[in-house]
Amino acid sequence: MKISILFPDHSLKFNKLSEETLHDLGMDTLVKQLTAVESEQTYIRNVMGMLTDDASHAVYRGDVFDDIYRNPGMRAELMKLLDRVNFLRDYGSYKHDHDHDPGVWDLMHRLDEINDYIECIEAVYKCLTNADISSKGLTSLRDYVEQLYTDNGFDELKTDIKNLRADTGSLKSVTVGINLNERFEACGIGIISINNKPFTKSGLVGRFVDKVVGKDQLHDGTDWDGDYRFDEFTAKNPLAAGRLPIIPAFSPLALMGIKSISEADNQARSITNYMDEITERLLRQTVKHLRDVLNKYTMLTITDITDLMPEFIYYIRWVDYIEKQRARGFEFSKSVPSDNGISANISGIYNLKLLDNKAAASTDIVTNDLDFSDEHCLYVLTGANRGGKTTITQAVGQAFLLAQGGIYVPGTSFAFSPVDAIYTHFPADEDKTMDLGRLGEECKRFREIYAKATAKSLILLNETFSTTSFEEGYYIAKDCEKAILEKGVRTIYNTHMHKLAADIDEINAASQRSKAASLVMRTGQNGERSYKVEIAPPEGMSYANDIAKKYGVTYEMLTGN
Repeated sequence: MKISILFPDHSLKFNKLSEETLHDLGMDTLVKQLTAVESEQTYIRNVMGMLTDDASHAVYRGDVFDDIYRNPGMRAELMKLLDRVNFLRDYGSYKHDHDHDPGVWDLMHRLDEINDYIECIEAVYKCLTNADISSKGLTSLRDYVEQLYTDNGFDELKTDIKNLRADTGSLKSVTVGINLNERFEACGIGIISINNKPFTKSGLVGRFVDKVVGKDQLHDGTDWDGDYRFDEFTAKNPLAAGRLPIIPAFSPLALMGIKSISEADNQARSITNYMDEITERLLRQTVKHLRDVLNKYTMLTITDITDLMPEFIYYIRWVDYIEKQRARGFEFSKSVPSDNGISANISGIYNLKLLDNKAAASTDIVTNDLDFSDEHCLYVLTGANRGGKTTITQAVGQAFLLAQGGIYVPGTSFAFSPVDAIYTHFPADEDKTMDLGRLGEECKRFREIYAKATAKSLILLNETFSTTSFEEGYYIAKDCEKAILEKGVRTIYNTHMHKLAADIDEINAASQRSKAASLVMRTGQNGERSYKVEIAPPEGMSYANDIAKKYGVTYEMLTGN
């Protein structure tokens, strides 16, 4: 099975969160703070949006994140590999071998790629063996890389690559002859020799320059001195027909040429193409050997390593973000996922969107404690406008997403049973309510959410059924609360309808499985916002009175009495 530090068990079932839910929880905005690279944003958002209720999966990720967080040196080494590995993953020729039969130049490029792959394996092996890691994910990866690194086939591959790179590297120059027409235009070219040394001005080139400086120095005839001789092949010659004698690679050639080039020849091919064709033929034995070597190692799955880099990036971007926030004084903690019946026990939670303000200090953030259990399955959250109800509702969803993604959560502690999905019901945009109207749209959305939700889900309702009259909204919401308790779904219902919280006992009387509780966002005696939640009866009409005072519409303020 392919190794992964994010998805260790491919048999698990994952539920993908909707883009609407990720937006409601502010995760789309938050991910943009992690990285400016759009592809990384998409990858991180997709990982965050895939949920499973398997606690061991959340533990696996959390331990990997913890290892990466505690080993900054390992992170730095991995980041050095990023560009090289990304290139191998995105542009590696091994992904396109089926497209065409590679020529010698393609295969020589492939050698460089495999050499880069070898160096990547060695670098990953080095940083994992030198790091203080204990997570199952990274220790398994270390063992896998070590096995690959120490395997006899790997050593043999390195030797073969070294030898082949030396062989192909001995091709240093090509000697050519050029025919001229009466207008001194090139009309034919032929390869005289392939050499293992580069040309200098001395020798053939130097003598050529010396001989053409004057007319009387032009060579009489076309015969060559010494052992060189030149024959021109035309379209009827064996070369054009593909019948070239096999000549050992890298041996000096006494004779080779290409087809004559004439102005009237519409079938003429470029010199570069002929060079490539002829060179491949000349290096026939080397090419064959090279292909055999590469085929021998096709089972070495380069993607096993290259595909791990986005997974490392996922963790590293979150580590960088949390390190910066901790440096500002904000607290984060490692979550404790379990299947022991703890629905959720949250301490010191806060909303990450509050950190968007770069000038904000940790002392400016109000934290809260909350727990989910059979007695506190559904919270009816009430409080003054702009009192922080939506903020705490989002914070709970963020905590589950981060914890199940393996990331440290904002707060002092978070013990929980993972959820299989998160469903949000926040106010809809106007353009989504044209056909059904706001109330009709809200009812339709809630019914869809309820049908999908299980006892292991999390539902977050924000002012649901508040777009109609109080009487209509109250009765619809009351029935929905009873249905939620019947399923036992962990839920926060943020609402301005304080009567829903006041009638908690009546709602609980209809449920034998789980209970609801009234959760209040407290306000001070003078109406100031505390942003602290507390399990208590709703504050009732004080909300309306608070708003009336804020906007100056109490009887006393209006009349001056």
